[in-house]
Amino acid sequence: MSKRIVIIGGGNLGTAIAEGLLISKFSKSSEIIVTKRNISTLRSLKDSGVEVMSDNAQAVKKSEVIILAVKPFQVTEVLNGIKKELTGKKILISVVTGITISDMESIAGKKIPLFRAMPNTAIAIRESMTCICNKDADPADVKYVNELFGKLGKVVTIDEKLMEASTILGACGTAYAMRYIRANIQGGIEIGFDAATASLIAAQTVKGAAQLLLQKGSHPEQEIDKVTTPKGCTIAGLNEMEHQGFSSSLIRGIVASYKKIAKD
Repeated sequence: MSKRIVIIGGGNLGTAIAEGLLISKFSKSSEIIVTKRNISTLRSLKDSGVEVMSDNAQAVKKSEVIILAVKPFQVTEVLNGIKKELTGKKILISVVTGITISDMESIAGKKIPLFRAMPNTAIAIRESMTCICNKDADPADVKYVNELFGKLGKVVTIDEKLMEASTILGACGTAYAMRYIRANIQGGIEIGFDAATASLIAAQTVKGAAQLLLQKGSHPEQEIDKVTTPKGCTIAGLNEMEHQGFSSSLIRGIVASYKKIAKD
């Protein structure tokens, strides 16, 4: 059964979610509302049939599912402005970094199904890795929210205590992967490729490597073994990278990012 969805916050993330739900046909344009103070920037969504408005409370009143996609410092003001409308079986989903379920619960002041979802920027092309946790949600609510974000990429349910860690691995991880690809391109240029060709080869190779793991469910070392022949060029390169601290620097970077988010 379809539900009316309001996305509060028509920035990059909120817009990407709306567009993904339309492209995947999870929702019809008439079933989506997007709110923003300056609705003039939402013209493309409006032209596609999505209702746009600046009145959050009115939008929530007309909807069954609320996706909170604002800046962290705006959450308290926004929730206070809509909490009178958070009645019945409405579902509240936050995609805001650092806002806990207890934060939302204390502001809302009532018991409703609450979700935290942590997507990454690949949601713009419906290839996100989204981690989800919830409270006071029944199985039907959980199924619905998983299906919603499943239309925008891969989904995994985790304990809320791992949400900050998921931000590092799944969201910051995009930057780590991009930095590896960039280095790969630079190396490719040094050994003879032009930048455009090196970029294509590097990006497609990483995409293919990731798909091997996702589709076959294999361990990275299993796939590495398939391309490391005795006295070959692959193992020579891997060993040199490890001598220079390749794996340990990645692990240390992930831990450093986690310590930063945990401290703040």
